[in-house]
Amino acid sequence: MSALRRGERDSALVDDLVRQITGDAHGDDEKLQAFRQAFEDHAAAPCDGFVVGEPISVIAFDYDGNERRGLTARCRHRDGTEHVVAACDVDLPPHTEGGRLVAAYRRWLGLDPYPSASPIGGRPRRQHKAVSADVDLCASVELVALSLTERAARCRLVGSDRTITLRATRLWDVVPGEIVVVQPHKQWSYAGHPYLSGEIASTRLDANALGVVPLRLQDQGTWDPADECWGEADEPSEAWAMPVIARGPRPAFEMEQVLSGADPYDPDSDPITESNDLKDSGDARQAYKILMKLCRSDLRCLDAHAHLGNFEFDHHPAVALRHYEVGLRIGELSLSDHFNGLLPWGYVDNRPLLRCMHGFSLCCWRLGRFEEAERVFERMLWLNPSDNQGVRFLIGEVRAGRVWEARRELE
Repeated sequence: MSALRRGERDSALVDDLVRQITGDAHGDDEKLQAFRQAFEDHAAAPCDGFVVGEPISVIAFDYDGNERRGLTARCRHRDGTEHVVAACDVDLPPHTEGGRLVAAYRRWLGLDPYPSASPIGGRPRRQHKAVSADVDLCASVELVALSLTERAARCRLVGSDRTITLRATRLWDVVPGEIVVVQPHKQWSYAGHPYLSGEIASTRLDANALGVVPLRLQDQGTWDPADECWGEADEPSEAWAMPVIARGPRPAFEMEQVLSGADPYDPDSDPITESNDLKDSGDARQAYKILMKLCRSDLRCLDAHAHLGNFEFDHHPAVALRHYEVGLRIGELSLSDHFNGLLPWGYVDNRPLLRCMHGFSLCCWRLGRFEEAERVFERMLWLNPSDNQGVRFLIGEVRAGRVWEARRELE
C-alpha cells in the first residue's frame, strides 16, 4: 500500500488509495469488505484516536454486512466503557496507516477526507497521556515540544498523540514545534499526568515528522497582474515585479487559520489580540502564556509562532528566527514543491504565514544569512505581489550584502 506522506491532503493521492483498495471490488458490499480487509491488514489496533474531540482507543474496525451502516469502529473510553461508532467519525493521526485509511474511506463516502482538526467550539480537545510502557528509560526519547514554562515543557511523543511533561535543564534552548532528543533519567505520574526527567541531548526542526495535518487552502479564484497597479503608466515596472507580471494569471488561495480558544460566535474573541494587548500593557508574562497555550493546543497556530518570535526579535534574533521558522515550515506543508499560486495579504488568514516568513527573513539578515533572507523575500513577493509588508524596499539591501547594523545607522 502506498504511503501518503507530505501530500496527505492531496485529493489525487487519496483517490489513488481508494482505487488501490476498491479496484477489484464490484458493488458497495464488496467495496466495504475491501475496506474492512484493508483496515485489518494495515491499521494497528488498538490505537489512539478521537471521537468528537474525546480521546479514545480504537479496538477494531468491522463491517457486519449492513451497507447503510457501513464500517464501524469499536472504541474504548478512558473509563473502560466501549461503544461502537461509524468508522468515518473516528479521527486518527494522519501520519499513520489507520489515519490514511480513514481518509480514503471518507473520500469513498463522499466526505472530506481530512475534516478540520481544529478544536470544536474553540475549545482545546483533551489529549492522550503517555504511559510507562511508552518510554524506554535505557534509550534516548524523541519528543515534540508543544509549549514551555521556566521549569517544564509539555511534549508529545514523536509518532504518537500521547503527551508527557518534560523536566530538564536547557529548556530555554527549546521552542514549540521542535523535536527534542532526551536522555531519560526518571518517569513518574502525578495527579494523573505523566512526567519525565532527563538531559536534552539535541533539538532539531523537522516539520514532516510533527505528524500535523497540513492547513487547508481555499481557492479564491484567479489573480491577474493586468488588474493591478504597478506604478505610473509612463514608468517601467520595478525589476522585482517584471517576472511576476510576465508569469501572467495565477490561482489565489486563502490558508486555513487555526486559533484555538477563539469563540466562533464572538467576532471580537481573539487570543492573539488579547496577548498583544497584555504585552502592550506591560504584562508580558501573561501574554507569553497565551501564545504557549495556543501552541500546546495546536502547533498549526502560525500566528502564535510569529508573535513568540516577536517577543525575542529585538534582543535574541537567533531564538526569534527559530520561532518564525517553525511557523514557516508548518505552513509550507500545505504548499507542494511546485506551488505557483498566491497567498494574498488581503485574505486575512494568509497573514500568519506571511508574518512568519517576514520575521524569518529579517532574522536571517541580522545574522548575516543573506542567501536565505533573499530567497524567502523573493518567495514572499511571488506569494503576495501587493507586498503589504514592504519587502521590495529591503531585498535590494540584502542582495547587496549590507549588514543589518549598517542599515540601522542609515535610518
